[in-house]
Amino acid sequence: CRFPAAARCPGLPGSRYRSPESLLDCAAKAVAEKWAFERVEERFERIPEPVQRRIVYWSFPRNEKEICMYSSFQSVGTGDGLPFRRGIRLLETGCVENVLQVGFHLSGTVTEPATSSEPEVTHKVAISFDRCKITSVTCGCGNRDIFYCAHVVALSLYRIRKPEQVKLRLPISETLFQMNRDQLQKLVQYLITAHHTEVLPTAQKLADEILSSNSEINQVHGAPDPTAGASIDDDNCWHLDEDQVREQVKQFLSQGGYYGSGKQLNSMFAKVREMLRMRDSNGARMLTLITEQFMADPRLSLWRQQGTGMTDKCRQLWDELGALWVCVVLNPHCKSEEKSGWLKQLKKWGDMDVCPLEDGNYGSELPNITNALPQSNLAQDSLSRPRRTVFSRAVEACDLHWQDSHLQRIISSDFYMSPSYQREGESLLFNPQGLPLWLDHVPTACARVDALRSHGYSREALRLAVAIINTLRLQQQRQMDIYKHQKKELLQRGVTSTTNLEGWVGHPLDPIGCLFITLTETCRSTHSDPRPPVYAHVPVWGSPDSGESYLTLALEVALMGMGQQRIMPEGLYAQDKVCRNEEQIVAKLQELELDDLLVQTLRKQAVQLLEAGPFSGLGEVIHRESVPMHTFAKYLFSALLPHDADLAYKVALRAMRLPVLESSAGSGDVGHPHHGISIVPSRYPRWFTLGHLESQQCELASTMLTAAKGDMLRLRTVLEAIQKNIHSSSLIFKLAQDAFKIATPADNPPDITLLNVALELGLQVMRMTLSTLNWRRREMVRWLVTCATEVGLRALVSILQSWYTLFTPTEATSIVAATVMSHNTILRLSLDYPQREELASCARTLALQCAMKDPQNCALSALTLCEKDHIAFETAYQIVIDAASTGMTYSQLFTIARYMEHRGYPLRSFKLASLAMTHLNLAYNQDTHPAINDVLWACALSHSLGKNELAAIIPLVVKSVHCATVLSDILRRCTMTAPGLAGIPGRRNSGKLMSTDKAPLRQLLDATISAYINTTHSRLTHISPRHYGEFIEFLSKARVTFLLAQDGHIQFDQFIDNLKQIYKGKKKLMMLVRERFG
Repeated sequence: CRFPAAARCPGLPGSRYRSPESLLDCAAKAVAEKWAFERVEERFERIPEPVQRRIVYWSFPRNEKEICMYSSFQSVGTGDGLPFRRGIRLLETGCVENVLQVGFHLSGTVTEPATSSEPEVTHKVAISFDRCKITSVTCGCGNRDIFYCAHVVALSLYRIRKPEQVKLRLPISETLFQMNRDQLQKLVQYLITAHHTEVLPTAQKLADEILSSNSEINQVHGAPDPTAGASIDDDNCWHLDEDQVREQVKQFLSQGGYYGSGKQLNSMFAKVREMLRMRDSNGARMLTLITEQFMADPRLSLWRQQGTGMTDKCRQLWDELGALWVCVVLNPHCKSEEKSGWLKQLKKWGDMDVCPLEDGNYGSELPNITNALPQSNLAQDSLSRPRRTVFSRAVEACDLHWQDSHLQRIISSDFYMSPSYQREGESLLFNPQGLPLWLDHVPTACARVDALRSHGYSREALRLAVAIINTLRLQQQRQMDIYKHQKKELLQRGVTSTTNLEGWVGHPLDPIGCLFITLTETCRSTHSDPRPPVYAHVPVWGSPDSGESYLTLALEVALMGMGQQRIMPEGLYAQDKVCRNEEQIVAKLQELELDDLLVQTLRKQAVQLLEAGPFSGLGEVIHRESVPMHTFAKYLFSALLPHDADLAYKVALRAMRLPVLESSAGSGDVGHPHHGISIVPSRYPRWFTLGHLESQQCELASTMLTAAKGDMLRLRTVLEAIQKNIHSSSLIFKLAQDAFKIATPADNPPDITLLNVALELGLQVMRMTLSTLNWRRREMVRWLVTCATEVGLRALVSILQSWYTLFTPTEATSIVAATVMSHNTILRLSLDYPQREELASCARTLALQCAMKDPQNCALSALTLCEKDHIAFETAYQIVIDAASTGMTYSQLFTIARYMEHRGYPLRSFKLASLAMTHLNLAYNQDTHPAINDVLWACALSHSLGKNELAAIIPLVVKSVHCATVLSDILRRCTMTAPGLAGIPGRRNSGKLMSTDKAPLRQLLDATISAYINTTHSRLTHISPRHYGEFIEFLSKARVTFLLAQDGHIQFDQFIDNLKQIYKGKKKLMMLVRERFG
């Protein structure tokens, strides 16, 4: 019999092969692993020393993986900073010395080499062990952590790798037994001498008690021996520092998901799974400690009081906690008393008020873990639903057992089949091919698979997974048969009420993910880098189909699960979990390198999903509130496209629908007001993830557009699907931009077919957003013009001619027509003269139509666009004049008037300025009004045109402006120069300054003086002392204006006297008036 060199033998170190173990070693290994040494001693009156030595020898752990498990978070110690890797380094560099094994106690020294900042340090390490498990550790480094320090690792690995170099002694009690009285006394005295400062007080105390006949120590037979191993009643488990577990979990939770604490907690969950896989009882123990700290988290009561939900990261941690408990209680070989203890603890936690619910703030409508029948009433009152916590499924799992004989046969044999003579007719246990089925609630059945896998029964997990997939296949076939009989009726109705209330994707137990991982794990290459994984086909054991592998089964079950038609669950978290789980499964699918076998599976399953009717999310008829298939279909499309383009497009186009919006989406833009809560509760369900789902729908459409580039027929089909199914203008605009970008590569000529699709999508966006508010509207309009320019002249002419269905008048004139008529556009299109004229004519027609429709906002743009065509310009001007009396404001008219002056039409400018003045009203205290500059400009224009124009505008000024300072400014300007300096052809200019005593300035002067008088009285009504100085300056300006009149000084003196009389109560102010004006 030959063995690999890796299996070392104490007698033959380093040999390639070893001779068979002795019967003594075989027996000692078995006893050392299973029996406490105390039981061995009780069973046999006398145990020969060689036998004792071999039992003690084989009692130390033999597997380095177990040491690694307790010294690092990762199952494989790869990081250099991990205690396991550091321990190996210390061992390999010869830092472990003085190793001694006394019975079940190992001791030694480990020296940490000196570094640039630390001197060399030697640590004493002691390890107790029992039945191949380390039961306690002590190290001089004072390590306080969940895991063993590097020094404990180094000593443990020294004992595993170099057992022949370790001095081995029997338990100290055996050695003492061999000594006579003198030897014992000598030993004690030498021990006290060597350690007198530490041992002497204890030695004296023990001596006193032994000498006292009534002492407690004399009532007990024998004496304790720390090197003799554990007693029969002691738990046989690895050393785990419970206080440190509690402390670290508490610390990670207190950080609230920051500083990588979420990652650390996930690592702790992974460690629990690793322990379960090694069938280590500490897995459940560690999970209990973690759960206790989770339940003690002070944020739970805070969230409950405030009625706020926990964060997503926190929620995911609780989900994993619940799933782990399901795994623990489903341990196929746990004792009934263990399960009872777990059930009691789980119920206690579940009954606490702060215990998180399974699906956030909503009660669950999902069937429980032991019931495969869906509940009939979807609209069940939430108050009547049972309270389901994150532990409910684990509590329910406690009722499950593994005693079913059919189940036992499934998991214990690859070749369990029904006899061929029993395969006729229906069977609940086997399919028509004789392969076993497991008819259980699917998530429950998958929870069993996860439990088997998690507890290290990977072969058994695979067998059950295959049976579940065979069951799902049979169900799928039967569903398709049912649909064939109902197809005509369902297609006529166009909708179905048939769907699954409980979806497998997003389920708390993650059934599809569990099956996929179980099946792919056995196909994963162990020599490959973990990222990305490399898979190879492994034939299914016992399968009659030679082409079937665990990898093809994994792909098939993932496609079946993802394609399942299911109702969108209630609640934000449950809906978010559906999306997240779907993306996780797709990410795993994308790791598979599709070969012929996998492509065959992919095609077959895609066809079945398309033909499965209401049982598939890709069937012809689906429920209105069915979870959309966009993410899934995008994967299918990309995977199928190189192999079967027709099938790829068929799947993707079928998946484009989003029926929850179709019944309520009108012709306008539904946009995104419905991203969470419905506006019309009776029509919109509460789809909190609707925004995400719509963006996934958009991604699917974009993927198809990219793939269909250059194929006019496919592009047209995709375009129709987009126009029919996407109801968000923002997303259609994104698609239009994507199509435009793909159609216009930097280095190659544009793709006209895709450009036209981009333009059509852009036009649809314009129509959808024309009558609704959208903050990106201006960007959308500019983009459309750019796109139409790329398409060509006909596209520009088309949007100009049909502007009223696409743009507002303002957009049409100020953005569209102005951009189209710009020099850059003409150059970009390389237009000849007739083409330029055609474009200009369309732009002018548009401008006039817009000016008629909205003169206030479009008149100026219309005039600008019509400048080069006399008739059009005159028409635009007339539109302005007609609209001036009713629909236009003074600021709009002033702007157009200034434009007219700039273009060399002073008389038209004057006319428009006069019309603007009629709409203006400037109160006495509005001396900073924005229209003041316009008034001054209008008066300056009139003055420059001549006396007649000035005479015409002054009455309008007097009527509209009541602010004294503005009037005096106008008056001053009019008296500085002679009127008519503009030099209008055919007019004579006298060149004389105008007098304020004659019309039209006399009227203006009187109005100004009157305004000063009125303003003075108004200001004095509510004046405060801090404004006295400002008021005196105002009176000084008034005097300047008064003095322009012939009797101005008399009027001003009378005005001042009146003020003194009327406001004599304001003594301080009147004193200042006298000082300045007498």
